[in-house]
Amino acid sequence: MARILVTGGAGYIGSHTTHYLLARGHDVQVLDDLSKGYAHNVPKGRLHVVNLHDSSSLDQLLAAHRFDAVVHFAAFIAVGESAREPERYFRNNAGGSLALLEAIERHGVRRLVFSSTAAVYGNPERVPIPESAPLLPVSPYGESKLMTETALKWLDACSGLRYVALRYFNACGAEAAFGIGEEHEPETHLIPLVFRAIRTGVPLTVFGGDYATPDGTCIRDYIHVSDLASAHLAALDSLLAGGASGVFNAGTGRGYSVLEVLRAAGEVTGKKVPFVMGPRREGDPAELVADSSKLRKTLGWAPQYDSLSAMVESAWGFENRRHGPAGT
Repeated sequence: MARILVTGGAGYIGSHTTHYLLARGHDVQVLDDLSKGYAHNVPKGRLHVVNLHDSSSLDQLLAAHRFDAVVHFAAFIAVGESAREPERYFRNNAGGSLALLEAIERHGVRRLVFSSTAAVYGNPERVPIPESAPLLPVSPYGESKLMTETALKWLDACSGLRYVALRYFNACGAEAAFGIGEEHEPETHLIPLVFRAIRTGVPLTVFGGDYATPDGTCIRDYIHVSDLASAHLAALDSLLAGGASGVFNAGTGRGYSVLEVLRAAGEVTGKKVPFVMGPRREGDPAELVADSSKLRKTLGWAPQYDSLSAMVESAWGFENRRHGPAGT
């Protein structure tokens, strides 16, 4: 058993990882300022409502628990919003990460798992994308995550902090056993927006139907949130066992187009998905698919959800638990 601090643990991926860590037997405390997360996602008695820039409260928490490692999720994640409010994203994501790194240095915590993103690649030259691909973010969000990765690389070299950065692709789904799922406000992720269109009858806008893909819509690598949580556990196990720092793509290695997601949602729900075609969004790459072979080989990780329908079905189950069956 290890003592683990999870920052941003009231959010979507952070809360799933928290539940998995607890199920593994770790002693977990969650730090979240609840600006984006929800207290009901965190098991009772484990939530500390603290912002990473509150150095006094952060020091108190670190001193009280003497953590063995940190799993760092806390960040803003909306790409479009980051373009409208870049200063806010740099302060929260990069600045908050630096505040955390300074604090754990003061308290002797030498292991960290970082929630990074495929957005660090920008518009990739080829797919599947290896970790060695050029890092050319096209949004302040992606840049803010790359800034933290850069800091981690130098801290590893200069002060001995060991870390694993996981570059996520498109997280989706929900874990029924935990009773939690995807809740963003405002919602920007495709599958919950598809469900909203089904419930309200208001058509979903598909951004761009003229990409150089088989059906003209963007292709993305969807990975179930429980598989992302297991990747964090594998990364943490490696660090606790004395493993070296590393950067890994976290995806399934298979891409699905927007229209394929809509078809899968229609099949799972038995309902027609209303949608209209809109113009492309600036900066949206045609295809983002992970080469996750390094994560599989190095950390022994493999996704358990291997079909889009299974991922959509788990998300639909949470949607119905949250709102009641569609049409009622």
